Amino acid sequence: MKGIILAAGKGTRLYPMTKPVCKPLLPIFDKPMLYYPLAVLQQAGIREVLVIVPPDDKEPFERLLGDGSQLGMQISYQEQFVQRGIADAFIIGEEFIGGDSVCLVLGDNVFYGKGLRDCLLKAQQNKTGATIFGCYVDDPRAFGVVEFDAKGKAISIEEKPQHPKSNYIVPGLYFYDNRVVEIAKRVQPSARGELEITSVNNAYLELDELNVVTLGRDFVWLDAGTEDSLLEAARVIQELQHTTGHYVACIEEIACQSGWITTEELCRLGKALEKTRYGKYILSKCKG
Repeated sequence: MKGIILAAGKGTRLYPMTKPVCKPLLPIFDKPMLYYPLAVLQQAGIREVLVIVPPDDKEPFERLLGDGSQLGMQISYQEQFVQRGIADAFIIGEEFIGGDSVCLVLGDNVFYGKGLRDCLLKAQQNKTGATIFGCYVDDPRAFGVVEFDAKGKAISIEEKPQHPKSNYIVPGLYFYDNRVVEIAKRVQPSARGELEITSVNNAYLELDELNVVTLGRDFVWLDAGTEDSLLEAARVIQELQHTTGHYVACIEEIACQSGWITTEELCRLGKALEKTRYGKYILSKCKG
């Protein structure tokens, strides 16, 4: 399975913060926002990743992550020249995807929770159809909302409804088989001129091949798209790390745990950051 991070949003809602820097490069507490979706793909066992970036913005992303070899991964970059919606990621990434299945994660989404890795690996192993997630929120009107029947099976997904049929929304994490590329090509632009990911999900729903996994209340999902949500995300990550002693989205640690790099290589990465608490955390994982 291949992985795509859609990190091409201009972040206009965060102006003037995002005038000089792309939104996924902003910090969430102690690390760049981009680390969080990358960590999700790592935990799903995905080593080949395409990062879709804004026009003329490849260089800062490449400075941050390089080609991924230091993590035992292969990371490449491609520009989205026209803002055409989430489903456009599969059209842009068609050559990268090739004949594989694909996981798409949005560049401003944060996922954390006990059992997350197992949940992701299970979704990754499903080679037919699509797997998406349902996350409970108090006000779902700004998202794609899932409607369930009496047996808990998803029967509809509605984009940004005024009168939601449930409180379960679809966060920015999606697993698809290879048919998603052709499905995305057939999607017609919505009223706001975008290729909606909800249209892709509904296409799988019509085929009766859409699996919706509801996440428990113990899972943390954060959408860092506004000033308030960016600050909230930083506070949540700070509290989680201080309470548990475990760093969220430490991509070097995950790479080592996955067997993609050795403990010695992990130590070298930590040594380069030894003046920071993040680097000291990495080095603490080299002991013993």
